[in-house]
Amino acid sequence: MKSRETLIRLKRFQVDERRRHVVQIESMIADFERMATDLDREILTEQDRAGIDDPGHFAYPTYAKAAMTRRDNLRRSADELRAQLDDARAQLGEAFEELKKVEILEERDQERERLVEAAREQVELDRIGAQLRHA
Repeated sequence: MKSRETLIRLKRFQVDERRRHVVQIESMIADFERMATDLDREILTEQDRAGIDDPGHFAYPTYAKAAMTRRDNLRRSADELRAQLDDARAQLGEAFEELKKVEILEERDQERERLVEAAREQVELDRIGAQLRHA
C-alpha cells in the first residue's frame, strides 16, 4: 500500500507541475499580447506626432519602425507559445488521466479491504452469538 500512496503523490505532483506550466504559458501569452497592444498605441502616437503613417516613407519615424519590429516579434512569440500551450494542455490531460487511474485502483483496494474487514467482523459476531445461544 505504501508504494501506491507514493505513486499517487508522484502523480499529483506531476499534475500540479503540468498545471503550473500551462498557467505560466498562458500568462506569457497574455503578457506578450498586452505588450504588443501597448506598442500598437505607441506606433500610432509616433505616427501622429510625425504626421507620417507610411512605413516606406523616407521620413517615417525610426522609433515607430523599431516598435513595429518588436510588436511583430512579440506576436510571433505568442503564436509559438500557443502551440506549446496546446502540447502542455495535452500533457496535463494525460497526467490527470494517469492520476485518476491510480486513485481508482486505490479506492478499489480500500473497498476490498473494507469488505474483508466487515466479513471478519460478521464472522466474529456470529461466533459470539452462537456462544451466547449455547450458554
